[in-house]
Amino acid sequence: MARSVGKRAKKERSLGGKMLKVFFSILMVLVLVVGAYVAYAMISYHRIEDYQQCKINNAKEIAERVPVDRELSLQSWNIGFAAYQQDYSFFMDGGKESRARSKEAVYESMGHIVDGLKDTKSDFYTVQEVDFDSTRTYHVDEAQIIRDSFTTYSNTFAQNYDSPYLMWPLIKPHGASKSGILTMSKFEMQSSIRRSLPIQTDLAKFIDLDRCYDVVRYEVEDGHELVLINLHLSAYTTDPTIADQQVEMLCKEIEKEYAKGNYVICAGDYNKDMLGNSSEVFENEGERGWAKAFKKDMLPEGFSVVNTLDSKNPVASCRDCDTGYVKGETFVVTVDGFIVSDNIEVVKAETLDYEFMWSDHNPVRMVFKLLGGKFDIEQSALNEH
Repeated sequence: MARSVGKRAKKERSLGGKMLKVFFSILMVLVLVVGAYVAYAMISYHRIEDYQQCKINNAKEIAERVPVDRELSLQSWNIGFAAYQQDYSFFMDGGKESRARSKEAVYESMGHIVDGLKDTKSDFYTVQEVDFDSTRTYHVDEAQIIRDSFTTYSNTFAQNYDSPYLMWPLIKPHGASKSGILTMSKFEMQSSIRRSLPIQTDLAKFIDLDRCYDVVRYEVEDGHELVLINLHLSAYTTDPTIADQQVEMLCKEIEKEYAKGNYVICAGDYNKDMLGNSSEVFENEGERGWAKAFKKDMLPEGFSVVNTLDSKNPVASCRDCDTGYVKGETFVVTVDGFIVSDNIEVVKAETLDYEFMWSDHNPVRMVFKLLGGKFDIEQSALNEH
């Protein structure tokens, strides 16, 4: 009897030892896999070249110079890599999804986005978060889709980021992302220069990735230049000073151009509350840390933020993506818009209400005039410093 009990105990110890070995073997494999992935991410990480000259595609029979004292229009839209359908939620915002739902869904959304761009018949377009060869959008070239739909427009594309493969969420990883900003116009582009913005240098850089703005130049009839800056500032910074550094860099750029007598427009996604009181305007419940007010007092003299708000029918330009969009319940804010120099008169500005059907952003649009060197100190009520 004692011998039988001893044998059983010996077997149990042997089984326990084997299980422990298996456990440590699995743990070791996991450690090696995680270590290899971390090494891959760190080795793969790189910043895209600053002062990069971006390719310009000027359409045939395009207008050579931008006119003065004539109404022109500009539409800006962050298309959310054509993944954000109205009921879409994004994992980085606390939601569930990490990619577009399918390649077919990307093509469908892109069709609606192109229609939305065409509907306004604008003279200029600045489009952000345009993917190409990204895992999250099944390698669909969204930039080419838009270019092919605007063959009579000049265009240029600046790559915003080129991220290594993000292995999260584990079930359906976000993957590698290549995305950028597309600028189009009815006028001949003289140059397009990509400028790298300051970003965090700690581990947070693997989340917020690279950031840039594109400086596109046009000749104007009066001999000056129109400097159109297409931008997409950082969203997920953990260091609040980075946002200020990005705005400071932008301000130095536009101040230099204004001193030359040039006309300056900054258009795009600032990832800051451009109204300054969006929660009050849209009656949001609660707060969002990323929706800080844009610091208008940082702007150099001669520049102002354009008010795109219709007080009688207020429309936000961006929604929170922790859940799908529910009108009147989802947190909304205006983070997209324009900064203009005071030699530009803003005739009209608005946020177009697409109800976040194909992107987590609604487009913003303005009608403006270059004042030909003769501008009124009493700017339009649409311009507010």
